[in-house]
Amino acid sequence: MEAVLLLEDGQVFYGQAFGAHGKAVGEVVFHTGMTGYQEIITDPSYKGQMVTMTYPHIGNYGVNNEDVESSGPVVEALIVREYCPSPSNFRSEMSLDAYLKAHHVMGIHQIDTRALTRHIREQGAMMGILSTENRSIRELSDELSAYPKMQGHDMVRHVTRQKEEKWDEKAAASWYHGNVISGVKKMKHVVAYDYGIKRNILRLLTAFGLDVTVVPAFTPVERIKEMAPDGLFLSNGPGDPEGVDYAVKSVRALASSIPVFGICLGHQLLGLAFGAHTYKMKFGHHGSNHPVKNLITEDIEITSQNHNYAVDPETLTKAGFELTHRNLNDCTVEGMRHRELPVFSVQYHPEASPGPHDSLYLFRYFYELMK
Repeated sequence: MEAVLLLEDGQVFYGQAFGAHGKAVGEVVFHTGMTGYQEIITDPSYKGQMVTMTYPHIGNYGVNNEDVESSGPVVEALIVREYCPSPSNFRSEMSLDAYLKAHHVMGIHQIDTRALTRHIREQGAMMGILSTENRSIRELSDELSAYPKMQGHDMVRHVTRQKEEKWDEKAAASWYHGNVISGVKKMKHVVAYDYGIKRNILRLLTAFGLDVTVVPAFTPVERIKEMAPDGLFLSNGPGDPEGVDYAVKSVRALASSIPVFGICLGHQLLGLAFGAHTYKMKFGHHGSNHPVKNLITEDIEITSQNHNYAVDPETLTKAGFELTHRNLNDCTVEGMRHRELPVFSVQYHPEASPGPHDSLYLFRYFYELMK
């Protein structure tokens, strides 16, 4: 079936549909990873977005029920150059097409993803509408114009869990080359705010000897204090951090009295809680191959990233933070730590699935802070 992708600036791309049919609206971004499409489409941070894969051949190793970061796909749509209908991998349980159909997620292929990616790089990430319906471009344009943009909106409420949960599953030490702390008795209790948390983050926190309780994003400060945790974790998640004001207030109330580790959206919320500012990037960082320099050790880490917002480096000092990590592609803030409190965060994804394992030391550092 034919499909059409219309961008808010009027650019049109025609292709073939796979996955579900119908209509999807979201912010169009591109991802530079060569593999990991299953982890990408199930990452709750992509809620509200349509992801373009720059690698041309997608679906060749199928889908399984292990390599997922949430209960199912959260992307609004998947955009690829060439979809592979016949996967070949001993771990494959179904095709990508069948997986998307089962979860009512649209896909489009046979379009020029290089041209689309270049357009986004030059013009910036923008809203788009994908349709297999028999509708004119004008009709689609009118509907897209009426659709609200992501700026200022609370996207977290769409992906956070609704009740507390004890997490017991841990990452296998062999998979992470022995970098996790194995055999450690769970003596430290961590409460993890779920703003759209990836499962591999929870697996790693548990593997590093922590007793983990995951709570909804809207959990009040009083409930957190009742649990008397040894540490607080702020997770990744979708959208504009300024749209999640209740989370900023909770972090502000808790971060001065307990060790805190934030990743991605959690990093941005932490900055806002202490008075730093955030801003929307032109087209964001989405990939498993971004170089980051650790300014403390001067090591270079190859990182997995997914964000459209960043912390303003000019506001770190007044917020009490020092810069610890910098992106080597565009010099944006990738990590910070408080000058007086046991509080730190990174913009990238050290749980690294997909991605390398260069940044696992951050989980160990969090563990040591609580000790």
